[in-house]
Amino acid sequence: MPEPGSDLNTIKHNYTIKAHPYKDASLPVTERVGDLLSRMTLREKIGQMTQLDISLINTTGKQEDVVLDAAKARELILNHHIGSFLNGVAVPPAAWYRFMHELTRIAIEETPLGIPLIYGIDHIHGAGYLGGGTIFPQNLNTGATFNPEHAFNTGRITALESADLGHHWVFAPVLDLGVNPLWPRFWETYGEDPHMAGIMGAAYVEGLQNNEETAPFKQAATGKHFLGYSDPRSGWDRTPAYLSMQQIHEFHRPAFQKAIDAGLKTIMTNSGEINGVPVVASHDILTKLLREEMGFEGVVITDWDDIGKLVDFHYTARNYTEATCAAVMAGIDMSMTPHHLKFNTSLLELVEQGRIPEERIDESVRRILKLKFELGLFEHPLPRDDRFDRIGKPENRQKALDAARESIVLLKNENNVLPARKPSRVGVFGISANSRQNLCGGWSLTWQGGPESGFPDSMHTVHSALAEEFADAEVLLFGPGDISQSAGMTTGRALEGQRSQVNSEDAGPVLANPQAGDATQEDTSSFLATLNSLDLIVYAGGEESYCEFAGNITDLRLPQGQIDELRLLSQSSTPLVLVLVQGRPRIINDILDETDAVLFAGLPGHGGAQAIAEIISGRVNPGGRMPVSYPMSPNHYLPYNHKKSNLYNFDPAVANQIVQSNESSSLFPFGFGLSYTTYSYTGLRLSSATMTENGSITASVTVTNTGAMKGTETVLWFSSTHVGRITRPVKELRHFQKVTLRPGESETLSFAITPGMLSYPDENGRPVVEKGTYSLLAGDQKVDFRIADSSID
Repeated sequence: MPEPGSDLNTIKHNYTIKAHPYKDASLPVTERVGDLLSRMTLREKIGQMTQLDISLINTTGKQEDVVLDAAKARELILNHHIGSFLNGVAVPPAAWYRFMHELTRIAIEETPLGIPLIYGIDHIHGAGYLGGGTIFPQNLNTGATFNPEHAFNTGRITALESADLGHHWVFAPVLDLGVNPLWPRFWETYGEDPHMAGIMGAAYVEGLQNNEETAPFKQAATGKHFLGYSDPRSGWDRTPAYLSMQQIHEFHRPAFQKAIDAGLKTIMTNSGEINGVPVVASHDILTKLLREEMGFEGVVITDWDDIGKLVDFHYTARNYTEATCAAVMAGIDMSMTPHHLKFNTSLLELVEQGRIPEERIDESVRRILKLKFELGLFEHPLPRDDRFDRIGKPENRQKALDAARESIVLLKNENNVLPARKPSRVGVFGISANSRQNLCGGWSLTWQGGPESGFPDSMHTVHSALAEEFADAEVLLFGPGDISQSAGMTTGRALEGQRSQVNSEDAGPVLANPQAGDATQEDTSSFLATLNSLDLIVYAGGEESYCEFAGNITDLRLPQGQIDELRLLSQSSTPLVLVLVQGRPRIINDILDETDAVLFAGLPGHGGAQAIAEIISGRVNPGGRMPVSYPMSPNHYLPYNHKKSNLYNFDPAVANQIVQSNESSSLFPFGFGLSYTTYSYTGLRLSSATMTENGSITASVTVTNTGAMKGTETVLWFSSTHVGRITRPVKELRHFQKVTLRPGESETLSFAITPGMLSYPDENGRPVVEKGTYSLLAGDQKVDFRIADSSID
């Protein structure tokens, strides 16, 4: 019997060329690659370096069409030797199976060498491009858990649900840092800390790439977007960043390095530019740094049409051929072209003219073929359709729900208004009160997220989750029209707020004075009486779904329409809970004091609404912690690990005198999060006050649950370097761990500190360990120690 993932036609075709060494699975991969490469023409090699969009091979030319046009596919595979395709939307698994089976069959049965395709897909937070697939919280929420198990499970279950369908190449994880809150891809990051982002990214890679449950299939993860992409000066997507090499080594490199060390197979490039040089054309970044210094040996792919953007976006190349030359010589292996064959034509021309040696082409094709061999595509090229029951199964959904529960951060809880104990009447308001799309965000079913009808009926909205959680209560859903007609709004869409468009200050209608418009004082009084009859008001606000540049904004503040809505709701005597369903920290200073409780829900995915409801009811004790610094001002925001000179005070009466400030520019600092219980930290101590260059010391601290409810505390260990040749951050996260404690229970936690852990890179990436004094911080505890020698082995 043929093995799953193969059929008799494939076996018959392979038999005709079985004498070729590259078909012999018992041989080393390097030998198989060398044999196959020696049999390939230049055009076949270039085809392997090209990735095209699904719209070129489906029946309608639209991305949402996952029905193969075999004639179009044959033209590109047989005549242009294309080795990779990408994209699609969430369709039923049977549709993906039919599409991938026939597409793959053409490549392995109708071409002389039978080289299988590799298909790329944006399963960013679970199998989001698969009907019925499990959608996990977005990365920012995963970061808020401070629990690598959830990153691992996201990768593992993505593989479990999608590997059978021929989705060989998953374009995740995002390893960029969330350091600029204006950036519209902020929610795709694990947060602002490089250490934590690296731990999470490596866990995801392990879960996806080393999943034995998907056998005989394997998948490749993609670290993106290498590198510095998330720190554009303007805050807009794909716009310039200005970073020193020391900054790159210290902040933007570590997460990628950890993922590479964990076996990451592919890298996607930064679509923007650093210091005036587009990364896709930077030999210094893609070859010297990535290959030579960081030791990456896998495949480097561009992002969407990045080579073309050298011509018509960055204007660093006169034409597509010049752009192709720059990108290939910089170090890319594959071009996500994705809508034409210009890359093939230009690269062939460049080789024939002698401007690019064929040996350079061979380097990239070796890497691509090696990846295909390592994934087992030559032995198991075809998808299988006998394990669809794995997709969206209850155990998978439970993992996503567990992640959502741990990811939600309680930012404010005035007078312990939460948890809400057995309310009789609850009013639910806001743009996300009845939206599944907003809970999941972009890369969910489609690029921009949605549509609502595409999400499973079993997935709760905030309203339906609260109705189920408070089954004995009357849980009322108030739509935009209800409030606009009762309170004199200038438009019936005042609850919609930010509309994922460039001019966000104009996005979302504004609430008029309660006396204005068509509403009378009687209408307003009646509406307030309705609010006062409630026991709890839940306002699910924040942002609507967006992705990439469609989410560019010019104002980080919560849209005015939502602020005015909240002000009206706060006039009632009923407790007001603000639930922020959003992909970045929208500024809420203007309304914070008028709320009783605030939850940062982020983009919590399939289980998000249930997790929100369970936290409001107290079924779940919130334990999420902010993985970023929540800004206080739209014009001045800093990550927690900023330089000491970034904040200072001065006396206007004394000329030129400034004093470093202990204040924060954050409304809620990195690592902040409240609980329904309280914790104390005591007895922070070190095994020694001095550490030698080759030694280590052990730190320990005791954490006690001093409240009345069982809870899980996230213990964050920071260090602070007192003096450094290169100015040092105020503090840096070195270790994090979680501990679950019953009321009155204590546990002593410890970890080992080494000089290498405290090192930082110089401008050349060489590690520096400063001789001198450091501080270690955990909770409200602090202790100093010294390193006796500045050198390390």
